[in-house]
Order: sequence, then structure tokens, then C-alpha cells
Amino acid sequence: MRKKFGGIVLDVSIRMIIPFSMMYAVYVLAAGESSPGGGFQAGAVLALGIVFARLLKGKDASFVIPGRIAVAVAGIGAFFYVFTGWLSLFHGGYFLEYGEMPFGFLEYGQLHALGIFLIESGVTVCVMLTIVAIMEALLKREDFEDHD
Repeated sequence: MRKKFGGIVLDVSIRMIIPFSMMYAVYVLAAGESSPGGGFQAGAVLALGIVFARLLKGKDASFVIPGRIAVAVAGIGAFFYVFTGWLSLFHGGYFLEYGEMPFGFLEYGQLHALGIFLIESGVTVCVMLTIVAIMEALLKREDFEDHD
């Protein structure tokens, strides 16, 4: 996507929406343990801000993540999820048994909240960057078809 899309009204409205959507995504992630929502929803809303900026500004967007980097960091998000499970597994508990995580200075409830937050953070990163990688692949294909 080389060209900009839309006009002044779309530009102003998207610039107003993006900060609020990012803030809402962080809220959904932080409140995901005790309310509906969590990692997947937060990742999708964070990706929405990146997609809006990319659609609006094209390649001139200030936050462009190349597809290969997005896939690599999405893999790191998935590893973060698995690593959280390994923490409890290697400390004598079952996979994702948060009470057995090796942070002895925390109480069980705090360990549970920390475990869920770590899981949801990994899912958020994975979902957000998977959506960005899909978008970049589609845009790259569009650029390739333009050259024909």
C-alpha cells in the first residue's frame, strides 16, 4: 500500500481513535483476570491501532512492523505463554499450576494473578503481531500485483 487512503476527516478521526483504542486494549489486558476479555481481545484491539495507522498513512506510517519481524515476535509471545507453564512444571507442579510458580515471596492469590497476567501478555503479543503479519503479507501481495 503505497498511497494514502481517505481524506482530512478520516485522518483526524483515526488520529483521535488510535490512542483511545490502545488505552482500552491495555485496560482489557490488565482486567482480563477478573472480567471478560484478556489476551486475545487486547491483542486484536492493539493490532487495530496499527492497522488503522497503516491504512491511513501507507508506508509513511510511523509504526510499521515488517512481516518477518512480526512473525518472530509473535513466536516470542507464544514462547512466553509456554515458559509460564514451564515455571510451575519445573518447580514441582503441573503445567500452568500457578500456585507452584517459583516466587515464594508471593501468596497463592498473587501467584495466580501473576500467572494469568503472564499468560495473557504472551497471548496479547502473539495475537497482535499475527494480525500485523497477516496485514503485511496482504499488503506485500498487493504491491507485488501492482508491478505486473
